[in-house]
Amino acid sequence: MNRQRASRAAAVLLIGVLSLGAHAAQTEGGADHSTASVEDMDLEAVGDRIRQTGAQMQADLRKARARLEAQKAQQEAERKREAELARQQAIKEQAEQAAIRERQQREAAQKEAAQKEAAQRQADAARRASLAAQQAKDEQQAAKARAAKALQDALKADGEKAFGDE
Repeated sequence: MNRQRASRAAAVLLIGVLSLGAHAAQTEGGADHSTASVEDMDLEAVGDRIRQTGAQMQADLRKARARLEAQKAQQEAERKREAELARQQAIKEQAEQAAIRERQQREAAQKEAAQKEAAQRQADAARRASLAAQQAKDEQQAAKARAAKALQDALKADGEKAFGDE
């Protein structure tokens, strides 16, 4: 594509140079002068000018290619930088998600431990209540046994005078 541009530019330049020569010949007057003006023109100077123009076009083409390559390199560097930023962002998000999961697990473990502790306290309270109830029952039975013994003692003593004045 760049060679086509260079070729087109060289053709346009050559046509321009030739048309200038023809135009100069026409302004001086007749057909004899157009042949004379071409002969008068320094063809070597025209050839040198064409070579210089071609060299300048090649230099411009090299500069354009260098700019294009620099632009491509810059775009590639930008793409790599964006990819690196995206990678770092993904790593950051993964770390945040891991921290959230860890916190949730820790909270769940604490909640479970609190529930176990509450269940243990309830079991201990139930055991104490059961022990208290058993002690009360044992005391009640002991009180009944004492009362029964006191009644038996009183009945035995009934045959004897329990009180001396009667």
